[in-house]
Amino acid sequence: MKRKLLMLFCLLFSGAAMMAQTVYQWKTASSAGYTYKYVTNDPTKSRFYTLKNGLTVVLSENTKEPSIQYRMAVRAGSNTDPRTATGLAHYLEHLLFKGTDKFGTMDYAKEKPLLDKISVLYEKYHATTDPAKRKQIYAEIDKTSGEASNYSIANEYDKMMKSIGGQITNAHTWYEETVYEEDFPSNATDKFLALQAERFRAPVFRIFHTELEAVYEEKNRGLDNDSWKISEKLNALLYPTHNYGQQTTIGTIEHLKNPSLVEIRKFYDKYYVPNNMALVLSGDFKADEMIKKVDEHFSFMQNKPVVAYAPAPEKPLTKIQTADIYGPSAEVIRIGYRGYAENTRQSMLLDLIGSILSNDKAGLLDINLNKKQKVLSSAAGYQQMKDYGTFILLAQPKQGQTLEQVRQLLLEQIALLKKGQFDESLIKATVANSKLTLLKSFDKNDFRAEAITNEFIMNRGTKWDKSLGNPDAMAKVTKKEVVDFANQFFKDNYVVILKHKGEDKSIQKVEKPAITAVKTNTNETSDFTKNLLAESSKPIEARFLDYIKDLNFGKAGIADVVTVQNKENSIFSLSYRFDMGAWNNKMAPYAARYLTYLSTDKYTAEEISKQFYNIACSYSFTVSNDVTTVTISGLQENFDQAVNLVEHIFANCKPNEAALTELKSSILKSRENNKLNKAAILSGLMSYAQYGPQNPTNFALSNEEVKQMTSAQLLDIIHHLKDYKHSINYYGPQSLDVFAKNIEKAHALPAAFTEAPAAQKFSYTNTAENQVFFANYDMVQSEIRWVRNSTKYDASEAAKISLFNSYFGGGMGSIVFQTIRESKALAYSTFAFYSTPDKNTKDYTMIAYVGSQADKMTDAVGAMNELLNVLPESDKNFESSKYSTLNALETSRVTNDDIIAHYYADKRLGLDHDSRIDEYKGLKPLTFADIKTFHQDKVANKAYNYCIVASDKKVKAEDMQKFGKLNTLTLEQIFGY
Repeated sequence: MKRKLLMLFCLLFSGAAMMAQTVYQWKTASSAGYTYKYVTNDPTKSRFYTLKNGLTVVLSENTKEPSIQYRMAVRAGSNTDPRTATGLAHYLEHLLFKGTDKFGTMDYAKEKPLLDKISVLYEKYHATTDPAKRKQIYAEIDKTSGEASNYSIANEYDKMMKSIGGQITNAHTWYEETVYEEDFPSNATDKFLALQAERFRAPVFRIFHTELEAVYEEKNRGLDNDSWKISEKLNALLYPTHNYGQQTTIGTIEHLKNPSLVEIRKFYDKYYVPNNMALVLSGDFKADEMIKKVDEHFSFMQNKPVVAYAPAPEKPLTKIQTADIYGPSAEVIRIGYRGYAENTRQSMLLDLIGSILSNDKAGLLDINLNKKQKVLSSAAGYQQMKDYGTFILLAQPKQGQTLEQVRQLLLEQIALLKKGQFDESLIKATVANSKLTLLKSFDKNDFRAEAITNEFIMNRGTKWDKSLGNPDAMAKVTKKEVVDFANQFFKDNYVVILKHKGEDKSIQKVEKPAITAVKTNTNETSDFTKNLLAESSKPIEARFLDYIKDLNFGKAGIADVVTVQNKENSIFSLSYRFDMGAWNNKMAPYAARYLTYLSTDKYTAEEISKQFYNIACSYSFTVSNDVTTVTISGLQENFDQAVNLVEHIFANCKPNEAALTELKSSILKSRENNKLNKAAILSGLMSYAQYGPQNPTNFALSNEEVKQMTSAQLLDIIHHLKDYKHSINYYGPQSLDVFAKNIEKAHALPAAFTEAPAAQKFSYTNTAENQVFFANYDMVQSEIRWVRNSTKYDASEAAKISLFNSYFGGGMGSIVFQTIRESKALAYSTFAFYSTPDKNTKDYTMIAYVGSQADKMTDAVGAMNELLNVLPESDKNFESSKYSTLNALETSRVTNDDIIAHYYADKRLGLDHDSRIDEYKGLKPLTFADIKTFHQDKVANKAYNYCIVASDKKVKAEDMQKFGKLNTLTLEQIFGY
């Protein structure tokens, strides 16, 4: 399940400070027989209800699209785990997807005695230390679990959500919270609430030992994640008393090996009570109607006293603590300071200081370290929890630089802050840029739901007025206050984590237990589900784009112009789009990077960054394989200033040989780091498998060519970019005519466009026999990808592909997930899909994935191959997949600048209309026979390329050779340098 980093909500609302002083006050109102509280001038218009049983309900109406975001938040997480059973809250999160005595089972009366026996066996297992006896008990657990699975229905919850049109089913556990989230169509509200109420009425902890194995896999993935290890060590030293540092969300290996279903049930009964929970809804509904429905469904919950986690205060840190972490990834340094409780003035100041130091444009780290290339990269920020916050500085060393040298550079920026050597305008600029973030976020239901949920977790929503008012407080902060606070806060009281490249000898893998696959009974349906789905729902009318009506087409000089008028706020987004990229010129991506370090005849590079930050605008120059884009965005009031500045930069930037020297060094260092990144290695293996030795990943300048690169070559690309054919795209308040006239003046074009250099062509490989492409990497797990090139793009296949992907390998209710994770417990993460190319000249690709323990690799590969060759048939799964796919199209609304992006995506596919129209029409008549035929024609009994990243100490060559011809690739072969 997903995990998240909680952000301080006041930062996103700090844009309001640019307006007149706004009064945020709690008010009480009554409507439809219910009393609620609200905050005046709240942009989310949230209503805070408290039901009679103590359940907090927060409703935020937003009718932009016919869908609703849901959160059920519980104020209990890893902080409240018993010290003797860490990871328990996270276990429970997983088990809340397993059903109740009414769903997830075919016959609970017969299932219950077996589940009770399993619970008793786990208590016995928990109390036993003798390895032989533990093995014997586990064998009995495995046997009894198999018997119990004769009655259980795996993933019936997920199937129901899919059947009512749910698009996102997930949950996460963190320090002080467990949150369950859904995104469902507004016409399914009654069904949805009935399902959620039943889910929390009396959860049954079934299919436990395979789910526990999935958590083991999640733990092992963490052992392979150096960033997780850094965070855990940093927190342990910053918080020697508080559970922030003493307990991890996923728990210790020892506790993972000794779970107790009895303790998990006690935890549920203790914390999953209405006075400790909040139900949050944001989307298309009427609050007066919705609160009645919520009350009706959740009034069964009973209020119980809850003792909140109340740790002893941490003692002040009085010294510098340093720790070393080892792992295969690149070197990095992280410095952490212990901060303050949420919604305190100190935390607000630390949030502000985070932006003064690092805002991607004009912060002290941005200007003094990143812009001057004194490090490979650096950043700073404040992470807020409930009781404390953590202020973090981090950086990666450049070529030939030690971590200790990087530490000194970071601390020098803190010293400058303490001396007041920063521009006071940074404070106002931070507020202005946050305003832009806020304007972009208001319409998003997920943003509203997350913000409200965070507010409840932090303080039960009682300080919503203060959170909204924080911007006004931030705008009043003076430079003197920042400096005084910085001198008081930043002392020799921090923790330094030095991440070195090397073997981590402390890793203790969670060993694989002997598990017999359990039955999933995918074709079975409980009476509860039958009754729920039998209820009719009012259809939602699909709305697709009409590019002729929804877009405005014009000209500015010789360039085509495409616009969408923004009639809702003052945001604009402008782009110059070129149909050429790195495949046309290998140097183009480096020209884009070089530009960020260049000055002009009027401005230094540092002044340029500061100007953009001060006017709350951004610009980017991005080069992909076959598209180059220059994008400018911000507030319309600063449109002219931003556009003219970008035009000035491209026309007048001048060489900086010192910057180029550093850039070359950074490129070479980044390439070294890529070779230490398992995700990059796996991606490179896939590219090699798809295209052969000459492929998009290794189509790059050699290291020697990088060293020989000149400013003249790069500047030639920059100065002459607009001489090449491109379109001009605008989303903003101006009409087409007004915009076209303005941009024609600002963006001078030649009389005729220059023809772009010919693009490099890549040939797809013909996968005639199974092959294995292996790269060695020091890791606990093995990462396996199946890759097979298929046929050329065909628009008529869109409906079949969408439905096949939903049924076969997309989401927790899919065949792949149910078989490999739920039944056989072979992986935490697994999926499979038939990938549609982004251009009509490219091939489809069949891709599958399993990330498993190395000692499960052979079993995992066998399980996936079986599914690739034989498609299991499940009428219920097919019906829910079809409904979900149709509903996703019916409820989707493409708006704002996404209309332009959608237009170009379809254009690349050779379509002159919204591709979803054909997909929607094609879906309705499809049957399982169509999907089965598709699977047989495109997927089954084919040769595949197996791309494997794993440790050669943990996987055997002879095992991989059973999959196909083994090709062990060097990093130079993969990356081309």
